[in-house]
Amino acid sequence: MSEQKQNAAKSYVDITCDFSMEELLNAETKNDFAPDTIVHGRIVEKRQDGALLDIGYKAEGFIPAVEFGAAWEDAKVGDELDVLLEEIENEQNMPGISLQKAKFIKAWDSITSEYGEGSTIKGLMKHRVKGGIIIDLNGVEAFLPGSQIDIGPVKNMDEYIGKEFDLKILKINKDRKNIVVSRRELLAESREDMRAQLLKDMAVGQIRKGTVKNITDFGAFIDLGGVDGLLHITDMSWSRILNPRELLDVGQEIEVMVLDIDNDKKRVSLGLKQKSRNPWEEVDAKYPVGTHVSGRIVNIMPYGAFVEIEEGVEGLIHVSEMSWTKRVTKPGDVVQVGEEVEAVVLDVDKEGKKISLGLRQKIRNPWEVLAEKYPAGSKITGKVRNMTSYGAFVEIENDIDGMIHVSDMSWTRKINNPNEVLKVGDEVEAIILDIDPQQQRISLGLKQAENDPWSNIEEFYKIGDVVKGKVTKIINFGAFIELSQKIDGLVHISQISKDRVEKVRDKLALGQEIEARVIKIDKDVRRIGLSIKALEEGFNEEDLKAAEEEVAAALKPGEALGSMGSLFGSSLDALEVMKDSAE
Repeated sequence: MSEQKQNAAKSYVDITCDFSMEELLNAETKNDFAPDTIVHGRIVEKRQDGALLDIGYKAEGFIPAVEFGAAWEDAKVGDELDVLLEEIENEQNMPGISLQKAKFIKAWDSITSEYGEGSTIKGLMKHRVKGGIIIDLNGVEAFLPGSQIDIGPVKNMDEYIGKEFDLKILKINKDRKNIVVSRRELLAESREDMRAQLLKDMAVGQIRKGTVKNITDFGAFIDLGGVDGLLHITDMSWSRILNPRELLDVGQEIEVMVLDIDNDKKRVSLGLKQKSRNPWEEVDAKYPVGTHVSGRIVNIMPYGAFVEIEEGVEGLIHVSEMSWTKRVTKPGDVVQVGEEVEAVVLDVDKEGKKISLGLRQKIRNPWEVLAEKYPAGSKITGKVRNMTSYGAFVEIENDIDGMIHVSDMSWTRKINNPNEVLKVGDEVEAIILDIDPQQQRISLGLKQAENDPWSNIEEFYKIGDVVKGKVTKIINFGAFIELSQKIDGLVHISQISKDRVEKVRDKLALGQEIEARVIKIDKDVRRIGLSIKALEEGFNEEDLKAAEEEVAAALKPGEALGSMGSLFGSSLDALEVMKDSAE
């Protein structure tokens, strides 16, 4: 017989010695022992490894010391305990009892009767398991999933072990005797209540302390102690902000102003710049038109550059206001971001928060200076810098050009393209005809630098004079001859020879030197009529007059004016003229 059985038998004998057989039989029948029931007992002996408990049965039950847990040191003979009767007799012929299981059943019954799903209960975080934490609910173990520990993700669950928290019962499974709890739901509910109260206490215009919770490209979310507010990038500073991270860091504590509250959507709009004075309120007084200001280039756009005059106040220098003389197409060619510049205030729009600045206005308009320096009629010398189909641009000074229109290139010739007279690089003398500082235009005259030979043409040519010249143009009805004084005369096809001429080119060639007689001078229309056949001997004044009338009758209206269409006649003639000119 084992020692445990011997001790149990001895105890049984010791007890029964005090009672008669009849009393023992009566006592045993008083209790209706059944497995899986809780029975009451008394410690009758405390040993090193456990205690014997009298439950009123013919033999005591044995409770291992480990089931007492921390209470084992204080347990003593005579203490009364409730235990679970697992079996009437075990292999040692003793009742099988469990102190822990009795405590669990009592605790389970107490919790399930007092608390239901959705109830709040305190629980101690015991230890980690896969997917969560085991919780002690006054003797009953429950499971707290990792996702239910806190509102946000939990990085280290060990930080919670050994701490007691209020928990919400999510699920009770009576069959499996397990409970699932949540801390997150209580936090969320608490936060919702706090948010509702906070929104109720909040008012537009209030200054609130908060913590930067998150930063995006368009702004930052500020935790106001339960309510998140949006601080938009446009409300961070009166100055230009390209990225919220220029001003804020996650976790930073700041003070913000409440700009708007949407109770329905539970949204709060916040402002940081509104805590300080709006610098635009006094810009019209501080920066009147004409004021010289200093600032830093903070941004460059295709149309101009933005200058920060003071914190929160920027002005725009448009490309058109960067130079008096140069055509600026890229602001970056003139200024760079970060560069300190001086500018002049051109216009202030307080309501629109716009200030127009000028860079070129720091110096006097050179066009006005030129207008004073070169009044109309002044002679200048300059170099041809550019040519167009309608004229030539001549540099006067300081990169300022004046234009000589084709109509002002010659007194005597009709100039159709400036290339006929000038080329890039030529140095010319010209007369200032007009200077318009507002439109930045200067009109020059090339012919005005010389005397108009037509004003005293009679000093150079008279009817009947024999003249020499060079063929400069051939047209279907005649040829133009360049005479002295750069005057062109026209030999009509009828005046080339006494014989009939079918084509001018059959008789004359470009560049050919010829002699002819003057048969007509028309000062009003600036035209000289020539005749080669009038050189023949015996040609008198009557013949000259007859030749003039013959030309007048042969010319069609407009031909004498020398227009391009009449000059070139047919397409074939035009091609031939162009070919000869090229040669």
